Amino acid sequence: MVYEGKLEAKGFRFAIVVSRFNSFISERLLEGALDALKRHGATENMIQIFKVPGSFERFPWKVRNQ
Repeated sequence: MVYEGKLEAKGFRFAIVVSRFNSFISERLLEGALDALKRHGATENMIQIFKVPGSFERFPWKVRNQ
């Protein structure tokens, strides 16, 4: 038996943090993440992308529901 969830982006906002380190890989991962979000109904105004310089970063942002 297989159970599948209903995957809809409606009503959510998304943040994607992408490293500039090893951009050959990280840019393709970003493309895949954006494609998956858009296939599930996310629009560009629902997605924020943060590019950081290294592979290990501390995130000073507080994510909150608005």
